[in-house]
Amino acid sequence: MHRRTLLERDHIAVTEFRCTAGPGSKPFAEAFPAHSISYVRKGSFGCRCRGRFHELVAGSILVGYPGDEYVCTHDHVCGDECLSFFIGPELVETIGDASAIWRVGAVPPLPELMVLAELAQTAADGNSDIGLDEVAHAFAGRFVEAVSGRKTKAPTAGLRDRRRAVETALWVDANSHRDIALDDAAKQAGISAYHFLRLFSDVLGVTPHQYLVRSRLRHAARRLADDDSPITDIAYDVGFADLSNFVRTFHRAAGTSPLKFRQASKGMRKIFQERLALN
Repeated sequence: MHRRTLLERDHIAVTEFRCTAGPGSKPFAEAFPAHSISYVRKGSFGCRCRGRFHELVAGSILVGYPGDEYVCTHDHVCGDECLSFFIGPELVETIGDASAIWRVGAVPPLPELMVLAELAQTAADGNSDIGLDEVAHAFAGRFVEAVSGRKTKAPTAGLRDRRRAVETALWVDANSHRDIALDDAAKQAGISAYHFLRLFSDVLGVTPHQYLVRSRLRHAARRLADDDSPITDIAYDVGFADLSNFVRTFHRAAGTSPLKFRQASKGMRKIFQERLALN
């Protein structure tokens, strides 16, 4: 496990984790040191905490509560990368300290969180004029808003079916720039479309199409912040066939247009404060 601290402030810290564990690695118990939100950037892993098991893929979030024990596994693929936000007690109290929020265990890929997490990664890489501490506070606040009142249920699939869902999700993410239909993903999993739809949703908490669109949004957010390619080119490159659809979908996720999201990443803090609720 490679760990690199990117930011350390009184109320919030950001750390990058790169894990190289694989199916043959022996899992071991750890404890969350603080309230934490870990965004999965690449790869996949499983996590057992408070009697529940979660499968996490790119875009998913592992949620930590101080002192809770957890065990991570890599039954399906080798390695993962996470951007982890550790939240101090004072900030937790400010943004929302209900234990139901911080003990959900994991959150499926949600577009409103994915676009902010990708902006945070861009800031961490030094490719944005927005401060990492600014994005981190916005991400923490948006997390509480997104999770409050959200219903969760434990997956019922066995190991073999969880493997199918996770490996297919990784395939979808790697090929999200292509036109992928339900039948295509089901064929990749080796089961019927009907059973695949139920399985994928049960294991990962989103439908295959939702995950496809959210993967595209995740890649678009990073491109918008990282390079100066025309927005139209980015929309088509990541898999959107229609520019207006991309703009509408991105706006629903980020709370602002692709253009203003890009401007915010370049340092126009007024947009960032007004549109992304960072004030």
